[in-house]
Amino acid sequence: MNWTDHAEALADRVTHTASRWHGPVATTPRHLFVPRWWHRAPEGWTLDDGEADPGQWLDAAYSDRTLVTRVGPLHADHAKPDDHPAGLPTSSSTLPSLVVRMFQHARLDDGHDLADIGTGSGYGAALAARRLGERHITSLDVDPYLVDAARDRLAETGLRPTVAAHDATAELPGTFDRIVATVAVRPIPPTWLAALRPGGRLVTTIAGTSLIITADKNDDGGATGRVEWDRAGFMHARHGDDYPPGIGNLLQEARTRETTAELGTYPVVDVANAWDLASMLDLTAPGIEHHYERSGEQRTALMAHADGSWARAVGRGHEQPEVHQGGPRRLWDLLSELRTYWLAEGELPVRGAKVFIGPDGTTVIARGTWHVKLTP
Repeated sequence: MNWTDHAEALADRVTHTASRWHGPVATTPRHLFVPRWWHRAPEGWTLDDGEADPGQWLDAAYSDRTLVTRVGPLHADHAKPDDHPAGLPTSSSTLPSLVVRMFQHARLDDGHDLADIGTGSGYGAALAARRLGERHITSLDVDPYLVDAARDRLAETGLRPTVAAHDATAELPGTFDRIVATVAVRPIPPTWLAALRPGGRLVTTIAGTSLIITADKNDDGGATGRVEWDRAGFMHARHGDDYPPGIGNLLQEARTRETTAELGTYPVVDVANAWDLASMLDLTAPGIEHHYERSGEQRTALMAHADGSWARAVGRGHEQPEVHQGGPRRLWDLLSELRTYWLAEGELPVRGAKVFIGPDGTTVIARGTWHVKLTP
C-alpha cells in the first residue's frame, strides 16, 4: 500500500514545512494505527474496515479528522460487521493537527522526557517518539487492550517507546519534563504535579469544556499558566472499561414534562457546539447534559442534570422560545445569564484567563474580576 504520499500531504496540511513536526507526520503510517473505526450512521455507530476498502482506509487515515476506535466497551478491532454499539466514544485516534498543536503547546525540546497521557491508537506516541526519540516517551492508557495494540503497532513502525496500562490520574511511573494529556480531567490530578520536574510544563484540557490549560511548575509544587486561546475537545479520563451511566432518562423526560411555559430571552442555541458558551456553563454549573435537534425552522434544546434539574426550549429561527424547566435549579436561566453577560461585556472571560494550580490540584481560573475554583 502506497501510503507515503498521503502522509506527506497530511503533513503539509497540518504543519509548516519548516516545523519539526512535519517530518514525524510525513513519515508515520497512521493507517496502521487505525485499521478499523466507527462512524455515525442513521442506524447508529457503524463499522469501517480498512482492509475491506483500502482506498477509503487511506482517505480516512490521512484526513485531518478524529477516527473513533471504541464505543462503550467495544473496540472496532473486535467488532462484527453488523454491530451497532450504543454509548459514548471511549477511545479514538485524534485528528493529527490537534495532536501536533497539543505537543506544540508543551514547548517540547530535544532531551525532554514526555508523559503522553491517553495512548489511544498510539499515533500520538509515534509522532512524539519520532520527534524526541523513543527512549524519551512514556505513553499511558487505562485500557490494557489499547496499550497492547498500540505497542504492537508502534513496533511495526520500528518504534519502541514505553507504553503501559496505567490509570494516569493515579501516581505516575516516573518523573517528566513535560506531561501532555489527550484526555480531559477536572481538576488537575496532584499526581501530575508530583511527577513534573522543576520547571516542567503540563498541557491538558478541563473535562466538560474545550479549555486547553498550559502551566509551568512552581517551586512550591504547584503550577501557574493560562487558558490558551486555542481550543480542543477530548474524552473524559475514565477509570474502568466504560463511563458510568449517564442521565439519558432525564433528558428524555425533559422532552415531555410540562410546567408553566415561559418566554425565553434568547433564541434556542445548540449549547454543546457553542464551545465558549458550553465551557463557561460547565465551569459555573458542571455536569449538565445537552441534546439539540432541528426540524426545518423549529429548534429544540434539552438540558438535564443528575440533581433532577431539567429544561426544554422550543423556538423557530431567531424567535424567542417557549421554555419549560423544573427541578432544584433553572438550567435555562443559568444559560441565559451567561448569554446576557456575553452581550454586556463583549466576550466571555475564560479564554486567555490565568490559571493557578495548587500542589493538591485545586485549580483557580481567573480573568479580571471573574474567577472560578475547581477543587479535588
